[in-house]
Amino acid sequence: MTQPHVVVLDHGSGNLRSAVRALERVGARVSLTAERSVAENCDGLLVPGVGAFAAVAHDLRAVRGDQIVERRLWGGRPVFGICVGMQVMFERSTEASTVHGADSEGLAQWPGIVERLPAAVVPHIGWNTVTPPSGSTLFAGVEGERFYFVHSYAVQHWRFHERYGHDEHVTPPAPTWSEHGAPFVAAVENGALVATQFHPEKSGDAGAALLRTWVTSLR
Repeated sequence: MTQPHVVVLDHGSGNLRSAVRALERVGARVSLTAERSVAENCDGLLVPGVGAFAAVAHDLRAVRGDQIVERRLWGGRPVFGICVGMQVMFERSTEASTVHGADSEGLAQWPGIVERLPAAVVPHIGWNTVTPPSGSTLFAGVEGERFYFVHSYAVQHWRFHERYGHDEHVTPPAPTWSEHGAPFVAAVENGALVATQFHPEKSGDAGAALLRTWVTSLR
């Protein structure tokens, strides 16, 4: 059976080697590159990200990652965002506003604002449970497992229906929730675009099973 070819987008931010190793362990043939033609035409694109939202968004645009993601999604080609690689799929983040006086713009694949978690202890570091939607494909078999988080900001208000209403002809994105100080979006499944706030590559057997589910879907 042919191995799915997954590109880990090399934009200079994220646990790149950890992501490569995790994907290889679950059966993918992996390239670490920002070469546009390769990233646009592989079976699956993984967009990692750690650190500040503004820096990740800037680095993505510097390698034309925003265009690569957009082009892939136009063609229904799978994209998986991890941690800040998920956050930048939303419209904007308030993370930089306290320093620069303005929010940072994301890729706006989903409506929503990434905001600081209102918890006594931030960052949120460690294992936490999640609540996937009924019928989740990404979390099949690991619905009750714990996953590893490292973050201070997250989307806390799901705004898709506020923006687009309830159109019976449109399948809305399906959020998975977790909680640290307040409920926050821990993952989103939206056709070709899926993303997790947690790090599946650091989440042991549960994370490996989730990545295997995604990689298997690329065949």
